[in-house]
Amino acid sequence: MRDLDEEYTACVRDLLPRLRRLGYLLSGDWYRADDLVQTTIEKMYDKWRRVRRADNVDAYARTILVRVFLSEQRSGWRSRVSVTADPPDAVLAGPDPDTALDVRRALATVPPRQRAVLVLRFFADLSIEQTAELLGCSPGTVKSQTAHGLSALRRALGDQDVAAAPSRREQRDG
Repeated sequence: MRDLDEEYTACVRDLLPRLRRLGYLLSGDWYRADDLVQTTIEKMYDKWRRVRRADNVDAYARTILVRVFLSEQRSGWRSRVSVTADPPDAVLAGPDPDTALDVRRALATVPPRQRAVLVLRFFADLSIEQTAELLGCSPGTVKSQTAHGLSALRRALGDQDVAAAPSRREQRDG
């Protein structure tokens, strides 16, 4: 039993930064990201004997986290919990921190399912098929959610040229 606990602890230590960042990108809040990660690692611990035999423990953990996030969105977590503290000041990596903040704020306005698809496709770099499997939907749904999510993200960023541009269907039918 002790070996299993040590193995679990080492695995969580390795996964923690990636899970926390994924949780933040989904929720837009570091405190909520920590809650999502906590629930994820609790679920992993409960099923550790099965999780440790998975082909890709990272993907297994990511799946749990996304499902916890989506479940909370459906259950009205936001209406039961009020987070009022300002997020901590964090050093942002990358060439343009202002743009990164703008994108994160805009991402927070995208509906949860679309946000999950965008984060999985463009942050976690999953394929359409992998994203569909993780979310339990068809590849076509992933494609449409990606298109709708990107459109919502562009509108939130104020990209009027892109938002006002005719869609492929409008160009074809028009």
